[in-house]
Amino acid sequence: MAIPCKPRDWVAAFAIAALLAPVDARADPGWLAWWLTPISGAATHHIEASVAWHARLMVLAWGVLIPLATLVARFFKVTPGQPWPERLDNKFWWRTHVYAQSVAVAITAIAIALLWGSRSELALAQVHRAFAWAACALAVLQVAGGMLRGSKGGPTDVTLRGDHYDMTARRVVFEYVHKLAGYAAIACAAAAIVAGLVLVDAPRWMAIFIAGWWAALGFAFAWLQRQGWCIDTYQAIWGPGETHPGNRRRPIGIGVRRHDQGRRPLWPGHQPGGRP
Repeated sequence: MAIPCKPRDWVAAFAIAALLAPVDARADPGWLAWWLTPISGAATHHIEASVAWHARLMVLAWGVLIPLATLVARFFKVTPGQPWPERLDNKFWWRTHVYAQSVAVAITAIAIALLWGSRSELALAQVHRAFAWAACALAVLQVAGGMLRGSKGGPTDVTLRGDHYDMTARRVVFEYVHKLAGYAAIACAAAAIVAGLVLVDAPRWMAIFIAGWWAALGFAFAWLQRQGWCIDTYQAIWGPGETHPGNRRRPIGIGVRRHDQGRRPLWPGHQPGGRP
């Protein structure tokens, strides 16, 4: 039997397994019981409603919305089918990133309010709390940095000069801090979620589902990176022309792809246009 190696093969295999799972569960009730059993193997599982909703909201914000928004911001500054560089400054990634992150921050605030004032002295609870507050502090830093990132500028703005277009020291610092803090926040949140799952002794299906979701995100990240979809923000907005000052410096970030005046394809099948 051949092992599927293309993304669509993995998706198909996962879908078939998901469809067959209920059949297996009916044939063997013990299989379903195993999935519903807490991580520790305890016979019962009970947590307060406020704790349960805190966990659900935090997983939605930090396990789903923020990683997805980060993925879109990294890999979809130029979207499939976009005739780049004829069409520049595609706002899809920007709107998705800002709106999703804003909703996630609001959800986080609600989740914190649900457990405000409660405290556990268990060692694992302290670990969970430390990572969670670190993620929240980094989120505040992200919001503050976004507000202080400076002006845009460029040929399509009100004035040509701008922090982003000229890649001033202010903008350079913002990009380094924003990217580093963003990935650090996700890492802290992941650690907090894992600690939280163990702390409340969550059902096995929940832990496995979250792990599978993160594995899928990791696979998508690796595949998109390998395909060269991580396009430099500056070129995605203003094109590859050397007349733009930001194109005279190296792109900021690991694995960020930049295109020269030769108009190399962004992905297989893409036909670059003629103007910078």
